[in-house]
Amino acid sequence: MALSPSRIRIRRALTVAALVLLASGVWAFLRFGLFLSHEDPLQNADAILVLAGSRLERSLEAADLYREGRASTILMTDWLPEAAIGLIRAQGIPFARDVDQQTEVMERLGVPLSAVLVPPRLHDNTAQEAQTLLEYATARGWKRVIVVSAKYHLRRSGFAIRRELAGTGIEVIMRATRYDPSNPARWWASRADLRWVLSEGTKYVAYVSGLGAGN
Repeated sequence: MALSPSRIRIRRALTVAALVLLASGVWAFLRFGLFLSHEDPLQNADAILVLAGSRLERSLEAADLYREGRASTILMTDWLPEAAIGLIRAQGIPFARDVDQQTEVMERLGVPLSAVLVPPRLHDNTAQEAQTLLEYATARGWKRVIVVSAKYHLRRSGFAIRRELAGTGIEVIMRATRYDPSNPARWWASRADLRWVLSEGTKYVAYVSGLGAGN
């Protein structure tokens, strides 16, 4: 039985809509890495916050920004160490904190120790780092802060920090470290990038949905 002209038009319209939806989905999939790694235009600031999470990539970026005159103070957050490190230290074996190693490297690169702040608090997630930033920015009168992190961490950490600073008037500039080898434009082509994107994408949805702080 032949279809009526009206049904043919409806079928064609549904086919076109399905193709458009499919193309939109593919486009969004391919650009998801770029979405997660969105940076803000770089401006001079009062301080640079280095989020914990890498051995040197983020602190090297902070050192470069400092030497470029982007800010006069660097705030480093320290992370909760893994349990095995505590066991080693309990046996009298010295094991330097990542933040101490980072500070030493920055000093050798020309950043004076007087310019580096390391809060005594240990952090377990990005939300806690945002709270520390709020405390220091409020106490020191900072109005603009550059926040350095990994490329795929920018979107979620930026959301968490701006949420904590809401109503304070403090401007946040999210900056990816140039030493992060990730390639957001082709995130699906690398296993490491794929893991990063899947993890950060899930956590970002949780943040936006208010389901948890994440890390």
